[in-house]
Formats: sequence, C-alpha cells, structure tokens
Amino acid sequence: MKIAFNVKRVAPIFGIVIGGCASVSSHHSSPAGGFEWFQRSLNTTKHGYRIEPDMTGAASTPMIDVFDVRPGDCSFNSGWNDCLNDRERSELSEIKKSTGLHSEYWYGWSIYFPDTYQNVYPTKVALGQFHQKGSHPVWMFQNSDGGYHLDNQVTGRSSEYYLLIQEATLRGRWHRVEVHVRWEKDKTGFFRVWVNGTQKVDYEGATMDASYVYFKYGLYRSFLSRYKSKNNVDSVPAQTVYFSNVKRSLSRHGLSQ
Repeated sequence: MKIAFNVKRVAPIFGIVIGGCASVSSHHSSPAGGFEWFQRSLNTTKHGYRIEPDMTGAASTPMIDVFDVRPGDCSFNSGWNDCLNDRERSELSEIKKSTGLHSEYWYGWSIYFPDTYQNVYPTKVALGQFHQKGSHPVWMFQNSDGGYHLDNQVTGRSSEYYLLIQEATLRGRWHRVEVHVRWEKDKTGFFRVWVNGTQKVDYEGATMDASYVYFKYGLYRSFLSRYKSKNNVDSVPAQTVYFSNVKRSLSRHGLSQ
C-alpha cells in the first residue's frame, strides 16, 4: 500500500499533509515554525495524530499535537515495512529533506507525558529523531530504561546515551527541549541540548555522515518483541504523548517568537 500525499494543497502556514489533504495547525508561526511542511509517516489512523486544544492547561500554545500508538499500528511503503520489522509508530516527518552540511540551527519543542503513559522498556520508544536522507538516523530522543535520553547514532549504532529527564519526573508536566546543532562530518560539528533551561549535552564532533538531515517527531516503537517476551504478552500497551511549539530557528531567541 502506497499512500499518496498532495503536497500542493498545503496551506502557506504550518501545513500537515494527512491522507491526501492539508490540515492547518494554528499553534505554529510562519511556515511550520521555521520548518517547511510535514507529513504523517507510516500511520494513517484517525487516532494516531490529532491537533487538539490544550487539555493540560499549561502548554505554551493553545493547540497541541497528540500522538497515539496502539497495538497493531504498523504500516508500510515502497521502501520499508514496520509490520515486518517489529515496529509501530505515529510520527510527522519533514517533507523536504534539504538541511545539509555546514548548516547551523536551533530546534525546540515541548513534550508532555500523561500520567497514564507507560514505559515499555525493553521496547525502544523514539520521541523525536534527526534522520539522514537515504541513510540512518543520527540523533534519537528516546524513553528507555530510566527516563528520557538522547542516543548518539552518528556512526550508525548507539555510541553514547545522555540522560535528559529522569523517569520519576517525566509525567504530568511540560518539558521544554532546545537543541543547537552544527551539521558537520568532522570535528567542527556540535550538538548541544537544554532541557527546561538546563544544559544536558555539550557534544563536539561529527553530527552526521551523509549529505542531508531531516526532523521527525511523535511516537516510534522498535523491537516490540522484547517487551512481549519479557512480560509474556501478545501486545505492547498503547502510548500517548503530546507536543507543543515545535520550531526551528537560526537563533535561540527565534524559538520563543
């Protein structure tokens, strides 16, 4: 099954291509909060992605992104099949994959784990990733054993984990994540992360090994069989997570505009 998206129907503000039509999210400023446009990635369920009024009462925007993954939420396209590769997801992905070498950006988003959110470790859950066009992901934000982590995968495998938020303080509040990155293949690159105003990562070195990177966010669950085997069950519990104020800018100040 190949899902066609009519990109031409995207509105000239934050347009999300959903099932061949455009849905406009008013909680982002000028084109996609500094990005261009996003499309849903390997999930077309109605429950999988929604734009809703902030039900937490504490988001920095009146409307928020709600991602919901339930058992069996896997799909496929011409190049990949989640169902055959032990995966489920609901993500948004940049359509135009054109962020290249020598570019420097600030990225920011707020994330909220509801009180009902379950940690399904040892299944791996990505909640945002910088992927490379035609190659592997390089930086993945994950909920794994112990909390919310950053996984450095520049070399094509996990080489270092950084703890960003402890599991005990994960739920029931908004967390603001800010990333400052220079995309390079050599030591002139850097990847720096702040969570709720405190710097957690100060990495220097190669930040990519291909030609272009792009951003994805939502819920992406890998190695479902690990959880099933450990707990002797047939499925992994459903998960829901909220995002707000997802932006890219040339400056940190621009993330708050």
